[in-house]
Amino acid sequence: MLKEIQEHRTIRKYTDKLIPKTVMDSILGAAIRASNTGNMQVYSIIVTTDSKIKDELAPAHFNQPMVKNAPAILTFCADFNRFNKWCSQRNAEPGYDNFLSFLTAAIDAIIAAQNACVEAEANGLGICYLGTAIYNADKIIDVLNLPKGVVPVTAVTIGYPDETPELTDRLPAEAVVHYERYKDYTPEDINKLYAEKESRQDSKQFIAENNKETLAQVFTDVRYPKDNNEHFSKVLLSVLKKQGFLK
Repeated sequence: MLKEIQEHRTIRKYTDKLIPKTVMDSILGAAIRASNTGNMQVYSIIVTTDSKIKDELAPAHFNQPMVKNAPAILTFCADFNRFNKWCSQRNAEPGYDNFLSFLTAAIDAIIAAQNACVEAEANGLGICYLGTAIYNADKIIDVLNLPKGVVPVTAVTIGYPDETPELTDRLPAEAVVHYERYKDYTPEDINKLYAEKESRQDSKQFIAENNKETLAQVFTDVRYPKDNNEHFSKVLLSVLKKQGFLK
């Protein structure tokens, strides 16, 4: 599957071709085989293909068109509900009502999601991760009837591609790989590592469209501003309390 990994593209436009059950089963099977903490598998996957439910989910994902147009949406959830019930029914006292347990389950869910995505792409499908799942976890909890102990951490749209976008740029390996110990970045390092990204024509277009001076300002002022980060942080903290992961 190295080819699929190296040629990954984010697909936001899909044909109306449905995903065969055998293919979906293969995708879900790959997710289930993912590495996880202590072999507890403290995650769940909600498969949504019903158009009515997709319509209900759409506002939680900022009404991005592919949420309604994709044949399927997979919502990956941190889930201690099932494991807690198993413990209680086996005379074992679960102690997973804390942030560490949420983080453990969230990591497991993300690993399962990536397995599913690679398998989907190996079967000729396209995918798009939806970070909005954790931004609006409270809304998704309501739509999908998620019980206490379950929190959505990401969602993925899946379908047969109706577009072939260019590969998204990536920083060079030396930007993200450290050997033996972490080596902090000098100003010269930063200039070198981001030079190619900043020189791209699409980056210059983002800067112009948003009336900014630098690409970094597009991220800090437009795409992921502090006010939004703080707002959605408060929403998530509230969700974690409601769902039993924080006191």
